[in-house]
Amino acid sequence: MRFIALFAPLLLWGCSHQVQDYQQQTPIFNLPDYFNGSLNAYGVVKNWQGKQSVRFEAQLCGQWQGNKGTLFELFQFSDGRVEQRIWQLAVDNEGKVTGSAADVTGQAKGQQAGNTLYWEYVLQIPDGDGVIEVKVEDWLYLVTPKQLMNQSTLYKFGLPVGEIILSIQQQDTTADCSALEQQLVTLRAG
Repeated sequence: MRFIALFAPLLLWGCSHQVQDYQQQTPIFNLPDYFNGSLNAYGVVKNWQGKQSVRFEAQLCGQWQGNKGTLFELFQFSDGRVEQRIWQLAVDNEGKVTGSAADVTGQAKGQQAGNTLYWEYVLQIPDGDGVIEVKVEDWLYLVTPKQLMNQSTLYKFGLPVGEIILSIQQQDTTADCSALEQQLVTLRAG
């Protein structure tokens, strides 16, 4: 009995949550509705020790045709780096989400439930002349209809190597994404 009492907290700590745990939470998160038009994001990247290593701001813009969409992302980091990503996204009738991007190996896969989206993917991070691949476990929580919190944990060889925490604010759901798309095209060309 003493053994169980000593190790019960460790057993509970090891239990992970699942996206279905949030099925009853509101407001309901719908990927095409939220990531439509222009959005702004602000966040920090933490290293494996939990220390803030860099801050960033991001411009995002999404456009959808039914359950298929494109999300344009432009990140500006406090160390001067500028990064971009273009996601091709799809959501099915059960809330399953898939996505692809040039710096993602394979396909991102996830599930929406209640106010939450969980998805995971393998991200290619530039490192000198090559890239490092890290697994990303991404939790997005819709706090208000226009405010989203995102927490991402990065893993290498099964061990956590970093964390990204960001806040995303929906701006204009009718915004045209062509200006941001052109910025990303220019960055890629150059």
